[in-house]
Amino acid sequence: MPDLHIPHRALTPLAWFRRRFRVSEFWFIALAIVVGAMAGLATVGLGLAARGLQQLVFGLHGERLSLAVKLSPVELAMLPVGGLVLAGFSLLVRSRRRTFVDAVEANALHGGRMSMTDSLIIGAQNAISNGFGASVGLEAGYAQLGGAAGSVVGLALGTRRGDLRTLVGAGSGAAVAAAFGAPLAGAFYAFEIVLGAYTPAAIAPVVAASLAGALVAHLMGMPPYAIEAVNSALAVPGDHYVLYSLLGAVCAMIAIALMRTVTAVEAGTRRLGLPVWARPAVGGLLLVPMAAWSPQVLSGGHGALGSDLAITTSLSFLALILVGKSLASAITIGFGFRGGLFFASLFIGTLTGHLFAGVVAQIAGYQILPSGDAALVGMAAMAVAVIGAPLTMAMLVFETTESFLLTGAVLAASLIASTIVREGFGYSFSTWRLHLRGETIKSARDVGWVRLLTAGRMMRREVNAIAASASVAEFCRRFPLGAVSRVVLTDDGGDYAGIVAPAIVYAEGLAADATIGELARAPLSPLAPDANIVEVMETFDSVQADELAVVGPDGAVIGTLSEKFVRKRYAEELEKAQRDLFGE
Repeated sequence: MPDLHIPHRALTPLAWFRRRFRVSEFWFIALAIVVGAMAGLATVGLGLAARGLQQLVFGLHGERLSLAVKLSPVELAMLPVGGLVLAGFSLLVRSRRRTFVDAVEANALHGGRMSMTDSLIIGAQNAISNGFGASVGLEAGYAQLGGAAGSVVGLALGTRRGDLRTLVGAGSGAAVAAAFGAPLAGAFYAFEIVLGAYTPAAIAPVVAASLAGALVAHLMGMPPYAIEAVNSALAVPGDHYVLYSLLGAVCAMIAIALMRTVTAVEAGTRRLGLPVWARPAVGGLLLVPMAAWSPQVLSGGHGALGSDLAITTSLSFLALILVGKSLASAITIGFGFRGGLFFASLFIGTLTGHLFAGVVAQIAGYQILPSGDAALVGMAAMAVAVIGAPLTMAMLVFETTESFLLTGAVLAASLIASTIVREGFGYSFSTWRLHLRGETIKSARDVGWVRLLTAGRMMRREVNAIAASASVAEFCRRFPLGAVSRVVLTDDGGDYAGIVAPAIVYAEGLAADATIGELARAPLSPLAPDANIVEVMETFDSVQADELAVVGPDGAVIGTLSEKFVRKRYAEELEKAQRDLFGE
């Protein structure tokens, strides 16, 4: 361990703590526990705010909105009113003028940097959306606030880039653990969704944070989500794995259709030319007839999920609820309500599992798959297909059912669903939304350093330049053999016209009055200053040049860059990323 024996009087208390957290794993774990507790508090607070608003708006008395038998016309009118309230709040905080960064994007592109102000706005928007009955859960808000807590604490203490990303993952995972009362699921959520990898250095702090988050929520009396209605005690026969794998494939197809439907609805709202502020209200109006038919399509669906797991319902009704919930979720998100598909995917998955077991029974003439087990397997497979976290969902089922026997079937269906979505769609819901914005990331794996290493940052700014129309004699006078390795050529307007090596000029033996432009290399392959290191290497491979010019927007040469230096920098960054991965 590095020497810490520096006189304490020479350091401020904050500086002393910063040094401790940077060099001591024990201190960093303690910091992660603090972040986990903060995430647990934020989860409890956001949940209380949303449920309190829901009870006020719909006159509930402790029960879940999705368990309501019927809503009055006044209560149904609260759906478009909620859209107007959300629009008013968003205009008030001017949130529509910038793009928010969630925990996945922060860790992938920004080294874990998140704004607490923006995260609080997202949490408030999520609470308003859920509180007024829109078909979204609160998990997105939970993870956002938890990740922001980790980011703010890490930035205040000056943690390294890798440690900051770990704290963001720990905070988000702790929030999920607090919501579900499932520390293992929260920890795996951090690894699979927010960190993008199982890093040995992050195991202890992430798990500690998840335990702290779940403990804080438990001590504050926050009940875990009601998905423990079925407790499977029977081993899964080997032949059932084939059927559960088929269920996973079915869930993948429905998940892809759901995500594309959300995108289509969003595109439709833009084509209609609706003002941004009016979209949630119009979406709320579209939800009214569905909610009048069955309130199960509203909110996250926590109460309805537990009810559908415990009560035998007709297959036709389950099919209608599945379609209704899917459309309600697509309309809610597509028309601008704030939230995600985490719990909606769990609910839709249970319906899919119920239906699958019922259809298989009708085909076979007898009940092959236990309906409750199929619902739990479908729940996990659908969530994996949408969210993209197989082990998270396996742990969630294990912790909520306390049945290890069903975990194998859950993993089988989840892995099938995950594979089909990756091959047929390529994204989880969170990364698909980033893709629609023009980003290319497919996970939270840290690729931000690639974007930071641009041609403009790496280039050598001293440019040896000469006009392409200059004579060979003038070139040799200005650049004696051995003085420089490359010379940039410019046209009459001062723009880039190519690169020439003095050694080639001297070796060619051209006439003294010949123009130097005849020997120019790569005149059409300059680099833009914002080209990242991967794009730079691809350009070098394409033009087969040893050195390229970096050209500004006005066409003037602002620097040069050699292939040898670029590949050296890339190797150094890869080695650094590898060290961070293993905590070296």
